[in-house]
Amino acid sequence: FQQFSDPGSSRKEHVKVTSEPKPGFLERLSETSGGMLIGLVTFLLAFYVLFTNEGRALRTAKSLDEGLSLVVPLDSIHSISQQNEGRLVHLAGALSTSKPLFDPSYGVSIQAVKLKRNVEMYQWVEYEDSKEYEEDGEIKKETKYSYNTEWKSEVVNSRNFDRDIGHKNPSAMAVESFTAVSPNVQVGSFVLSKGLVDRIDDFKQLSLSHLEDPHADVTRRENYFYHSDNPRRPEVGDLRVSFFYAGLSGDDPHLGSADRVTVIARQRGDQLVPYHTKTGDVLEILYPGDLSVEEVFQKEQESNTMKTWALRAAGWLSMFVGISLMTRIFYTLVDWFPVVRDLVSVGLKVFAVCVASSLSLLTISVGWLFYRPLWALLLMLLSAVPILVARSRVLPKKQQ
Repeated sequence: FQQFSDPGSSRKEHVKVTSEPKPGFLERLSETSGGMLIGLVTFLLAFYVLFTNEGRALRTAKSLDEGLSLVVPLDSIHSISQQNEGRLVHLAGALSTSKPLFDPSYGVSIQAVKLKRNVEMYQWVEYEDSKEYEEDGEIKKETKYSYNTEWKSEVVNSRNFDRDIGHKNPSAMAVESFTAVSPNVQVGSFVLSKGLVDRIDDFKQLSLSHLEDPHADVTRRENYFYHSDNPRRPEVGDLRVSFFYAGLSGDDPHLGSADRVTVIARQRGDQLVPYHTKTGDVLEILYPGDLSVEEVFQKEQESNTMKTWALRAAGWLSMFVGISLMTRIFYTLVDWFPVVRDLVSVGLKVFAVCVASSLSLLTISVGWLFYRPLWALLLMLLSAVPILVARSRVLPKKQQ
């Protein structure tokens, strides 16, 4: 059945309740078996993530150490020295581009590395809030659907709504979003590679206060161009357009001076291109602002450390979930005994934590084996601690 909220409410909503028979033992066992297969895949994936992550982290650290020992700071960014040909160089300076980026549809022009047109459409959006409960031997699911109108950058498919009548969105936008990139970006006399240009992604919204309305059917309000009869009260299907820029590359009376960047890359003629290290990694680094060589490599090492720990955590979590899914069959076998079921549930979680921790440490140590043997041995010994702790707690209980 469905219940509807007050028709005068600005947010439309309704509730739907569905029911199905409580699954029997064989059905629950079948679902658990499917979960065991997913758990096995997740479990094996964890080994791959943990092992390859350690190799990547150590390789990146070695590459950064190599780069720091070889990098040559340039005395001038306006002259190209043949002595530095093929070498890893460090330079800092203001960005410059050959031509301004222009959007003729709205009369927007800016001297920058990137100009992004962001188009949003006023659309219906559906939200779900579900809860399950048991009643009269059945599993019932109560889902509350609510609908609101919002500005969205992507088209929301209203055909997938639980109730699409009265909540229909257009199937496409009349105006598309896009990002224009300058074909030639320089720092002094040096041309940046595509990889370095890709790193210039600190977008800021462009103020439109000094621009005129580009067309009769377009209205400028604050920092948006509206395709709407009344921007203050938009209707579903109305559009609004905003602009963002990254890498200001010329002095602008409204935006200020050109952005400055620090680059570390290989010099090839007048171009700055990727530098390939002995370990097979690539050094092609760009940061906003004026940074010293030491500051750049410190930031890269910190970034490598954060990525390493994030992937370690992801690997451990994947292993924990995999073990939990593979051992859930024991919970299913006793789930009709409330007390036993709760004890088994706690025991399985403790087991999953201990085994995931031990296997994660062991996998990490194997990853280090060829790079840092002593640290690898220490980690291998440490990997046994969680299991020994768990076993030491089990033995006293058996004696009791």
